[in-house]
Amino acid sequence: MNLRDTIAAISTPPGRGGLGVVRISGPLARAVTEACVRLRSELLPRMATLGELLADDDQIVDQVVVTYFAAPRSYTAEDVVEISCHGAPVVLRHCLDRATRLGARLAEPGEFTFRAFLNGRIDLPQAEAVRDLIDATTLYQARVAALQTKGSVSRRLTPLKNQLLELISLLEAGIDFAEDDISVAPVTEILRRLEPIHNETLALARSFLYGNLVRNGFSLAIVGRPNAGKSSLFNCLLRQDRAIVTDIPGTTRDLVSETAEFGGIPVRLVDTAGIRETGEVIETLGIERSFQAMSDADLTIVLLDGTADLNSEDEALISTARENGRCLVVVNKSDLLTRDVIAGHPYPRVSAVTGQGIAELRTAVLDQLIPQTEREMQGGFITSIRQEHLLSEAAQMLAKALEAAKLGLPHELLLLDLYCALQPFDAITGATTADDILNRIFSSFCIGK
Repeated sequence: MNLRDTIAAISTPPGRGGLGVVRISGPLARAVTEACVRLRSELLPRMATLGELLADDDQIVDQVVVTYFAAPRSYTAEDVVEISCHGAPVVLRHCLDRATRLGARLAEPGEFTFRAFLNGRIDLPQAEAVRDLIDATTLYQARVAALQTKGSVSRRLTPLKNQLLELISLLEAGIDFAEDDISVAPVTEILRRLEPIHNETLALARSFLYGNLVRNGFSLAIVGRPNAGKSSLFNCLLRQDRAIVTDIPGTTRDLVSETAEFGGIPVRLVDTAGIRETGEVIETLGIERSFQAMSDADLTIVLLDGTADLNSEDEALISTARENGRCLVVVNKSDLLTRDVIAGHPYPRVSAVTGQGIAELRTAVLDQLIPQTEREMQGGFITSIRQEHLLSEAAQMLAKALEAAKLGLPHELLLLDLYCALQPFDAITGATTADDILNRIFSSFCIGK
């Protein structure tokens, strides 16, 4: 793509609405707008101006509001104009078509944000956070992405990179000017500087465990014997009656899934068929899918009937669930308990009918997947697998540098490891990122952003 062109795109979602926006960016943005729209007054930076969108014969198509952002105080750091029309698809298409015939070209996916990155308006972690903000499905995801667009990740990375550069400069000076009696830092000083960089880099890489959970959510399967209350719990966690609930054992024959939200994190809930010995063909197929759902889920809730004694089938199901991965055993029907038939087992007690213990269950589910301390982070964590891979690579090279320093190896060899650790930092911020990686990142954006 030619980044010196003037580009245009519809920046609002397809369909009809009260308003639709056509965005134009580049050196001809103002000229193209003045050719498309008859303005009531002169375009002034950061001011809204009333105008009429014209047809090719100068007839009025729509009354519009035009907002002009002069370079470099705009999203792309170029001249940007946003034309707000009524949200009729035919009007927006006409506005875009007219702009492209008068000097602009259609923008590629993510090209506005790409230009913002190339022009130094944002760094690469901020650009990736823009995409996460657009894709957010919960308010918490949006809040985390908004913090990252303001540089929360970069604020953790920049000091580490600066400390690494200072250490490299110190060692380079000792090597280059050894004949001038400039002392080389002793091993204790190198380790004092290097260990915090390594520890913080490793901690930031490990924060992806939570960041990935926030960005992509997780799946939660609910399994148990017939009439344990799985569908009732499913509906309770979902806060709507999605699954059919009856007193008849074996009501659920197939998997039922919906998306809920736990603490702002998307959760794919899966209700399963009751697991028991049966000769009924359809129910048997449903039970097989229950075991498959257990294998595929990030976490499995094994639901026990609190009004029935714990038996060998329950114990076998708990054992199977633990073999398949993370598992949380929960006792249902706490509102009906006249005595604790599962005494001695510290399983959470809930009532899917009254809602008793459900809030605590949501917290217990999250505790199984990520510690509370990590859930309290507010955006200074990694949500991109690309960033996680690069930080892990940097941490490995820093660990090698630490080992080299402890072994007393020559500083020239130590510097090789430090320079190798510096490269991933540059790749995260975009300083040394290859064009094909940049294209892959920005092509996943929507057109108009």
